[in-house]
Amino acid sequence: MSTQSDPVDLLVVGGGINGAGIARDAAGRGLTVVLCEKDDLAQGTSSRSGKLVHGGLRYLEYYEFRLVREALIEREVLLASAPHIIWPMRFVLPHSPDDRPAWLVRLGLFLYDHLGGRKRLPGTRTLDLAKVPEGEPIDPRYRRAFEYSDCWVDDARLVALNAVDAGERRATILTRTACVAARREADVWVAELRDSRTGRSRNVRARALVNAAGPWVTNVIEDVASLTSKRAVRLVKGSHIVVRKFWRGPQAYLIQNSDRRVIFVNPYEGGLALIGTTDIPYDGRPEDVSVDSAEVDYLIKVVNRYFRTKLSARDVVHSFSGVRPLYDDKAANPSAVTRDYLFELDAGRGQAPLLSVFGGKITTFRKLAEHAMDRLKPFFPAMGEAWTAKAHLPGGDIANADFGAFEHGLEADYPWLPKELVAHYARLYGTRARLLLDGADKIADLGIAFGPNFYEREAAYLRDHEWAMSAGDVLDRRTKHGLHLSATERADFERWFDTGQWAG
Repeated sequence: MSTQSDPVDLLVVGGGINGAGIARDAAGRGLTVVLCEKDDLAQGTSSRSGKLVHGGLRYLEYYEFRLVREALIEREVLLASAPHIIWPMRFVLPHSPDDRPAWLVRLGLFLYDHLGGRKRLPGTRTLDLAKVPEGEPIDPRYRRAFEYSDCWVDDARLVALNAVDAGERRATILTRTACVAARREADVWVAELRDSRTGRSRNVRARALVNAAGPWVTNVIEDVASLTSKRAVRLVKGSHIVVRKFWRGPQAYLIQNSDRRVIFVNPYEGGLALIGTTDIPYDGRPEDVSVDSAEVDYLIKVVNRYFRTKLSARDVVHSFSGVRPLYDDKAANPSAVTRDYLFELDAGRGQAPLLSVFGGKITTFRKLAEHAMDRLKPFFPAMGEAWTAKAHLPGGDIANADFGAFEHGLEADYPWLPKELVAHYARLYGTRARLLLDGADKIADLGIAFGPNFYEREAAYLRDHEWAMSAGDVLDRRTKHGLHLSATERADFERWFDTGQWAG
């Protein structure tokens, strides 16, 4: 076991969106940072979301005005910081007189339009579903709808790009590395980090420990740090299904169920649709979470209530489930449990601090990181000021945040690339697509073709620049190529990634 003698400022445990965001913020303020993640970046909750940067329209019903306002403000900040992986989307909400009354929906949308100082996105409008193309796929018994704005996000890439930015600001990012024990020695933490691939351990000394382990937050407090917490985390399972897209147009839909939950039906990966989510109390191991048949039936039943096209379980081409680590506010209904976040600081006089993060949502990760640094500032009085509100994420430095103009420019600069491939590189890598393509001037320069719009050069880039250590890291998190490969193509790529041998 090796020992690091000079302490770093911060050891961040957890490579989801909160951990990556905190590591990035801290590194940009001049702190020395190590982030460890027991699996891959975003392998848990942060790659299994509904893929939205949104204020949370339904949270208004639970009087979460502070959270919604913060999320709506952050929606604008994030849209400007990463226009390649975050983009506007219009949501159509068919009105059902059997559920929430129209006046309540209108009031909620009025607040949604004005609570967060909306600047970039168009406001709400009322639709006559018999007269607009958005009404074409809707069952004709629904005559009216409301349309409003939110944003799409590639959640796993958001995590990866925060980690990339942190790394470029001299943070050390250690994936497949678990923090298995931590103890205080006077004013520092001594943490044992174990590489899951080799089994080897090393000690890292840190002046502060940040616990951003998500569903495992209490495990870190109790099992790793051997402390107790006054807070509790409540695990709620959310599942999504993916089917073939069954409507025309770029719009998404938000539909109400009779149990007062709302379900998103969103365009996904070109010709697919993402449908979710459920809200179910979960008491198993977060690693073991999976979609069950009752959840599939629930989601399909809600969709079939509103749309002309009737789905069945046979239409599901993919599904995923995640565990949301919500702060336990003792709400009886899982849907009513707060999506807000809070911190617990354990720091006696002369002791190295442990800051634990409870709750949170993707949209507010950047502000959460700022607030985390506010809590740590007394221990690091010389650290820099907040900086991320005006900063771009890697690849997001697109002139005037005009993604369309940027994509056209990339097409002009690489006329030999098929348009679909230009769109793919532009969306995932933004301005860093040029780094990926550096030195290439013909398709053959991209190497082996593993599947649609998927070449060896991209896989190598992700391995070399974004800590992709397995085929799943590439196919399921850094990209969504896994949705578009056949079983044979996936097996061939896995073999190539693991052995370098190509049998295609």
